[in-house]
Amino acid sequence: MKELEEVKGVGPKTLTLLKKLNINNTNDLISFYPFRYEIIKRSDVDSLNQDDKIIIDGSVESIPYIVFFNRKMNKMSFRLNTGKFLLNVVIFNRGFLKNNLNINTTITVIGKYDKLKNTVVASDIKFGFLSDETKIEGVYHSTYGLSGSKVQKYIDEVLKDIEVINYIPESIINKYNFMDKKESVYEVHKPSNMKRLKFAQEGLKYEELFLFMLQMNFLKLGKNKQIGIKRNVDFTLVESFIKSLPFELTKDQLTAVNDIHNDMISSNKMNRLLQGDVGSGKTIVAVIGMYINYLSGYMSAMMAPTEVLAIQHYENISKIFEKYNVKIALLTGKLKKSEKDSIAESISNGSIDIIIGTHALITDNINYHKLGLVITDEQHRFGVNQRSAFKNKGDSPDILYMSATPIPRTYALTLYGDMDITSIKTMPSGRKKVTTILKSEKEIMDVLELMYEELKKNHQIYVIVPLIEESDKLDMEWIEKVETQLNKAFGKNYKIASLHGKMSSDEKAKYMDDFKNNKIQILISTTVIEVGVDVANATMMVIYDSYRFGLSTLHQLRGRVGRSSLDSYCVLISNSETKRLEILTKTNDGFIISEEDFKLRGSGDLFGIRQSGDMNFMIADIKQDYKLLLQACDDSLEFLEQNKEIDKIENPYLKELIVKTSELG
Repeated sequence: MKELEEVKGVGPKTLTLLKKLNINNTNDLISFYPFRYEIIKRSDVDSLNQDDKIIIDGSVESIPYIVFFNRKMNKMSFRLNTGKFLLNVVIFNRGFLKNNLNINTTITVIGKYDKLKNTVVASDIKFGFLSDETKIEGVYHSTYGLSGSKVQKYIDEVLKDIEVINYIPESIINKYNFMDKKESVYEVHKPSNMKRLKFAQEGLKYEELFLFMLQMNFLKLGKNKQIGIKRNVDFTLVESFIKSLPFELTKDQLTAVNDIHNDMISSNKMNRLLQGDVGSGKTIVAVIGMYINYLSGYMSAMMAPTEVLAIQHYENISKIFEKYNVKIALLTGKLKKSEKDSIAESISNGSIDIIIGTHALITDNINYHKLGLVITDEQHRFGVNQRSAFKNKGDSPDILYMSATPIPRTYALTLYGDMDITSIKTMPSGRKKVTTILKSEKEIMDVLELMYEELKKNHQIYVIVPLIEESDKLDMEWIEKVETQLNKAFGKNYKIASLHGKMSSDEKAKYMDDFKNNKIQILISTTVIEVGVDVANATMMVIYDSYRFGLSTLHQLRGRVGRSSLDSYCVLISNSETKRLEILTKTNDGFIISEEDFKLRGSGDLFGIRQSGDMNFMIADIKQDYKLLLQACDDSLEFLEQNKEIDKIENPYLKELIVKTSELG
């Protein structure tokens, strides 16, 4: 198979953009499956209602007219003659098509039909008439500067000379009569019909799930054999530390501390997931774990997914330990080289007790002195690769994973089968529930009034505007609409700012810092607000088009407010799926919400706000394919039972995978 840079049309700039989509080679490229499909057939305008999707062909009736809003946004308009109707067509940010849209050019328009204005707000324009037969076309994720159609073009190029690796054992392929993998990959990208597409998807989904469960079960079978650090700790010192805290631990927090303590004094390596709702107090439990580790003479490392969260942890944990002789340091990628070198030296000589940071903690030049405990925060870790991050950083340190997105027990036992699980369900006293209100777009004046009430109290507000189809492509029309709306209502007296995907990380960090210091009162975000970031004065979260999000994501976003004793609110604005969203108005329990998300939506938002993780399935879906997952689980256990001697495994790719997995323990 070709190298990625050998694919026609892929230059240095495109290579960089493809890497943003985690496409690093041609195998990644052909595994970059469509996230949805469009069934293209002619629409009958007579039968369409307001806002229905329309797919219609015709000829260009008028010269396209372009309006430029700014350097990066434009709107093109023209008339389409369908032979039966004249329709107005509007499409954003496609001005570059104008020279191809000459009078009488035949095109197919895909978009949303505004019956009142007899206008199609187009999402795509394809050249040529639609044939009578129905077409199935894949829609691919994109990133700013690289459209989904361009990605599809590169995939089509590679499909001409495709090579695939078969991971599923021949016996299982025959057992289920799966389609040939090479044929399946081609069918998923270039579907011939729905029946064959589903057949192809099933085999590819099964392969992903089989490989995942093979690794999970291999680790599960060997987890009790992992020898860890056996500690001798005077628990009365731990109890004294807990009593010195300015708050009382909940029953579930005390249970979690007991679980972690028992793990740490045993001779087996700890591999525990600490899951709890937003604000349930997982961090203080982790801090107590660090204190137990400190008392036993070992170093702790805490890794956060972002610099903002790492800094917050460093500040909060430093305050907790200020009366103790515990030395704490912060290591992030943005520190000066001299600062990094100094901290690296302190880590290697053991002059610090707790190091907090980002992925800078696992770079090659960091060598730990007696690393005893590793805590990863908000990593939503499913695969096995996370485990290897500290593989050579210590002598079998204990591992504690923290997640603020609870998942149902049935699924947890399967997905986290190689780990022990502790759940915190009770909330700390004094923590107020966030009041959630559901409003339609017609009730926007009510929403603005609610916002004004909070602003008058000198409180701050988050406003979330969703992205289109979960890519980096911004819905600029929405951003401008919301900014204009809020500036008109509040701009004279309050500072309003926006975060979006085109901004650099430094710009985003500055705005977040300004918001934290109340220099900004309303923060509009087209990206997800940092998980775990505390702005105690933020008392309202307003989410436009909230139906676009899963319940768990909305619950996570809601958790950004209510971080103090102040009354807090979450306003969901939606004209769609209101019955589903009503669940959030009735409960603040993340475990209940997670169950509902499983029932209603699948695993797309199962683990809350989407973040990069170890187990990013390309085609499988944990909820929708759960029966297939259980099937793969049973088959993988049977395979491991039959192949106890790794050297005798016939499939070389499976053998290599299991060898690598065995090295991660």
